[in-house]
Amino acid sequence: MKRKSVFSSLIPMYSGIIIIFTVFLISCSNDDSNPTTPSSSVPVLTTADVSAITDTSANCGGTITSDEGATVTARGVCWSTAITPTVSDNKTNNGGGAGSFTSEMSGLTPETDYYVRAYATNSAGTGYGSTMLFTTLKAGIGTVTDIDGNIYRTIKIGNQWWMAENLKVTHYRNGVAITNVTDNTEWSNLTTGAYCNYDNNTSNAATYGRLYNWYAIDDSRNIAPAGWHVSTDEEWKELEMYLGMSQTDANYTGWRGTDEGGKLKEEGTTHWNSPNTGATNESGFTALPGGSRHNNDGSYGNISIFANFWSSTESGSKAWKRYLYSGNSQVGRGDDYKRYGYSVRCVRD
Repeated sequence: MKRKSVFSSLIPMYSGIIIIFTVFLISCSNDDSNPTTPSSSVPVLTTADVSAITDTSANCGGTITSDEGATVTARGVCWSTAITPTVSDNKTNNGGGAGSFTSEMSGLTPETDYYVRAYATNSAGTGYGSTMLFTTLKAGIGTVTDIDGNIYRTIKIGNQWWMAENLKVTHYRNGVAITNVTDNTEWSNLTTGAYCNYDNNTSNAATYGRLYNWYAIDDSRNIAPAGWHVSTDEEWKELEMYLGMSQTDANYTGWRGTDEGGKLKEEGTTHWNSPNTGATNESGFTALPGGSRHNNDGSYGNISIFANFWSSTESGSKAWKRYLYSGNSQVGRGDDYKRYGYSVRCVRD
């Protein structure tokens, strides 16, 4: 009788073990109680248009369309003079979360090309939007856009940024229309915000802007572009004193100072009546004579002769204003009834 080797006798036992182990592995791989978590990807986002460009700053932002399954922990914009900016370059940080955001880039160099794109970071890494190219303006010059899409030149005078054009917006900042009142009697009885075009002629608005009663200035819905506000009486004084007016004169009413009005007025007689005394526009303010609409009968007057500008500051039942005249190089300060229609200039916040 043949004897079986020890090895051959162990084969069935090991075969059983292998089969059991294989079944165990299959069982584990099909166990629904321990699913495998899919790995996340970097966020998906877009870059917004660049806006509010000045000599040293600009606004940009983005919209995160998907966080790809992982919470966004940082977002903002990054910029560089190189064509592909990253978060290793200059950047802002607008916190975390999805949705849209806006950032201000500051400390830029005038007259320089910059590349900017939005970024968002999650646990998987950092995603970027498309790259935008923009150029900063000459020192002290910029632009601002209102809710209607009107673009205004802006100018830095001292430590203030002013509009260098008269306001022409027809909607409050939240998109609600400002009432356009053409009827004279209706205008003279208003106690709510309204605007008009001089002589009810829309072509005047392109050059001289629109005229507003003070109630529109005071409306909480705001007629100024985002990041800006209607100038206060004190901000007018700061401007006047920067141009050479004394504090004592700035606090007076009536005609004050010497040549500060001339430094504010546009040069020449294209828009101002002759002689446009003392007009140099040294400040770059480019004041234009938009005239006025009277409070008592709603009639129009003094276009090309007087520039009248509301401030946002009340004076009892009236409000403070500034006025410039074609035959004078000074700046007038006074208070007037709130139903008057005057031009408006805004200052950056």
